[in-house]
Amino acid sequence: MVAFSEQPVAVYALDDDSSFLKSTRRLLDSAGYKVETFTDPIAFLEQATMHRPEVAVIDIRMPEMNGLDVQTRLRTVSPSTRVIILTSKNDPLVRMLAMNEGASAFFIKGVENEELLAGIKVAADSRN
Repeated sequence: MVAFSEQPVAVYALDDDSSFLKSTRRLLDSAGYKVETFTDPIAFLEQATMHRPEVAVIDIRMPEMNGLDVQTRLRTVSPSTRVIILTSKNDPLVRMLAMNEGASAFFIKGVENEELLAGIKVAADSRN
């Protein structure tokens, strides 16, 4: 019997802070995810339209388009992609809006790596 290995889960990360993206990429790479990072929301949405990642980790506060707008557009172009919000500001209204729009999780930057990875795993598993 031939064993088939599962394809790694594709995770797209969007944040305007390139150093934060670099550390996030390292964490997700080390956990076995197939990671693409973006600082530009438009490029992120274009790639998501073509490749439909399983999970997207999105920052809220960005100069060109905020994360809630990205989340809304992502639901249109890749409805099966699960969204995790990872932001620096703990705003209850933003949390409520993100979760009401279908976010799988809402984390504040500085979250423990294990907690973030667990949230991504739950989001990826919920697609099945």
